[in-house]
Amino acid sequence: MARIHDVRLIARVAQLYFMERQTQSAISRSLSISQATVSRLLKRAQDSDIVRITIQAPRGTFFDLEAALRAQYSLSEAIVVEATEDSEEAILSAIGAAAAHYVSTTLKRGEVIGLSSWSASLLRLVDNMMPPQVPADRVIQLLGGTGNPAVEKHATHLTLRMAQITGAAPQLLTAPGITQSVESRAALITDPFVVDILDQFADVSLALVGIGALEPSPMIADSGNRLTPAELAELGAMGAVGDMGLRFFDAEGRQVRSSCDERIIGIDLPELARIPRVVAVAGGLRKVPAIRAAMRGGFISVLVTDNITAAALAETALEPVSAP
Repeated sequence: MARIHDVRLIARVAQLYFMERQTQSAISRSLSISQATVSRLLKRAQDSDIVRITIQAPRGTFFDLEAALRAQYSLSEAIVVEATEDSEEAILSAIGAAAAHYVSTTLKRGEVIGLSSWSASLLRLVDNMMPPQVPADRVIQLLGGTGNPAVEKHATHLTLRMAQITGAAPQLLTAPGITQSVESRAALITDPFVVDILDQFADVSLALVGIGALEPSPMIADSGNRLTPAELAELGAMGAVGDMGLRFFDAEGRQVRSSCDERIIGIDLPELARIPRVVAVAGGLRKVPAIRAAMRGGFISVLVTDNITAAALAETALEPVSAP
């Protein structure tokens, strides 16, 4: 008999809290029980199925896909947005806007932002950014972008615009992303201004990166900031499926080292993986192998992508991964 009275009290507390929207302190006064008891009874209401909480996902949101990606790839956050058209431009617009909202709403005061300088998705992110509630400290360019005028303009625009929006100091990496020779790189990385930026990589608390497929996008291919066909063939033969900042990795997330690494001026993957929060903004089915590999390698903690790409990643997430 006592059991029915316990159940009634649990249900009454749940009714007041969930249906009548009373606070726990108000329920405590109304029923003459402690607030700790109210909290305990609310938990029992859910544990015993007296209360069942469901979330009706609004149209255009994909909570199940996000949960699957977080669980299967050990992400701290996954943001999946709807691409209204199956085109690269539509996907870039959708994920860029979503990433901009995420960064604006989660930026911490004094954040040091690292920005990969060559990414169409990051360009959309910056174009959609609104000033955050608190200012950042610095925005650091993570990959060189000088040499080709188009490259330099793009890289400088991204870094300077992000710094302006976030109230931060821009830190430009005044060097090419990839040099003509090993000797050229060796000379450039002794320049005091380049050394200063490279040393600041260790300060980055939030990195914003794109993920590239092995075959470069038209934007990269036209920039001059790219590898030769022979170098891409070499990387492909070594198992590379994608890159972040011209640092390549294979399908299981292991870095692929090649001769081109000795000509790159930018952040390396082990450095990137040590950054507390790495947000990758990438979508499109042609990038699925690269995105999956980047997550398997533990290089990113947050993924912003589209629903079609997310579905493909979730379907293939349970493929076995061989040991490194």
